[in-house]
Amino acid sequence: MEKDISLDDNILGREEISVLLKKFATPSVVAMIVGAFYNIVDQIFIGNSVGVAGNAATNVAFPLTTICLSISLLIGIGGAASFNLRLGEGDVDKAKKYLGNAFAMIIIAGVLLTLIARLFLKPLLIAFGASGENLGYAITYTSITSVGFLFFILTNAGTGLIRADGSPRYSMVATLIGGITNLILDPIFIFVFGWGMAGAAWATVIGQVLSGLMVLNYARNFKSVKLEKSDFIPKSYYIKNIASLGVAPLINQLSLLVVQVLINRSVGYYGANSRFGSVIPLAVVGIGMKVFMIFFSSALGIAQGMQPIVSYNYGARKYERAKEAYKLSVKAAMIILSVAFLLFQFIPDQIIGLFGKGSDAYYEFGRYFFRIYLMMTFLVPIQPLTTNLLTSIGHAKKGIFVSLTRQIIFFVPLALILPRFFGIMGLIYTGPIADFISFIVASFMAKKVFDEMDELEKNQ
Repeated sequence: MEKDISLDDNILGREEISVLLKKFATPSVVAMIVGAFYNIVDQIFIGNSVGVAGNAATNVAFPLTTICLSISLLIGIGGAASFNLRLGEGDVDKAKKYLGNAFAMIIIAGVLLTLIARLFLKPLLIAFGASGENLGYAITYTSITSVGFLFFILTNAGTGLIRADGSPRYSMVATLIGGITNLILDPIFIFVFGWGMAGAAWATVIGQVLSGLMVLNYARNFKSVKLEKSDFIPKSYYIKNIASLGVAPLINQLSLLVVQVLINRSVGYYGANSRFGSVIPLAVVGIGMKVFMIFFSSALGIAQGMQPIVSYNYGARKYERAKEAYKLSVKAAMIILSVAFLLFQFIPDQIIGLFGKGSDAYYEFGRYFFRIYLMMTFLVPIQPLTTNLLTSIGHAKKGIFVSLTRQIIFFVPLALILPRFFGIMGLIYTGPIADFISFIVASFMAKKVFDEMDELEKNQ
């Protein structure tokens, strides 16, 4: 396939990297933060209406949201990377096929996940750590939010494809529409209509539907290529390649799911054998992880904004530009997560207080979680950024390895061993230890990739 001359003027290959990163990452960060707010806004209103049991219920329902996000990243990042790599090489025909097949994957995955969640809702929630009073609340909440799974995946995966097409602002607006709708409807449905957990769930679903419809509207008119009906027909070749490049972020998110379930079950068990009880640790962990996700979403947004820049320039053999995009992304993400670290260390009580009142033990455990478990927050972004770097240049296997380090290779063994000796505090100390070791490994992998790029540049 001969290179399309019109692609030589693509801004991804010529505009200053700092300008490009600001243009692509800022809307991405906003979109990711809004996505994280879907759950945290629900939890704030639920905590101030239903109470601690309601907060615990949203925590055990959260793994299903993680599964949706995992699928979204598989398709969105895998599809976007495939699309941008082919554009960088000048192969427009294949670029179109990757976009169309990515949308086909979104629809198929969304429908399947919704059916599975509806058919096996109660056993899934019990497996995620639901029990007693919070099980009923969790069933009420998730039986409704599952209706929006297709639109949630469509929004998160589709906006990644839209960014890859060079329209980061549209992707941001599409996500903002849903988030603002959710924010407006939450207090109306919960307090004015008195719908409680169901009101929070319906507000979330309506917001997701509106965002999903905006993505579908854009799909009719991509800027870089003109999609035809035949491009949307699923082909194993394109699906396989999209999945191979998207599997690293998928595994990273599924690893978070494993950690969420493990923590939920562990804090319930070890909490019951401590002076905190089982409900307080479960509620605090749910709050803490969602607050952390607000800031961590910034790092994920920067990583997603970095992806088209790295993929295109690597495909076009402009290796210095690809490296510069990664280095600037690391600096920006670490600054944001350093702010989070300071907040977690100095005002944990105020953060916990946003989600409703609690006992002295409630605030005490909150301080332990924020100050110790999240101690290495400022180092956390290196792992997802390195994973995205590897995925963006087609190094899927290396990306998978890095994505497994923090959650599976380090966290799970530590979480199974330390609490046996130190009780629930052993679980608290598992977080910073796993974060630090994974930071070392990710940094080493990034340096190795940089050395490979330097060698390629010398030999081209």
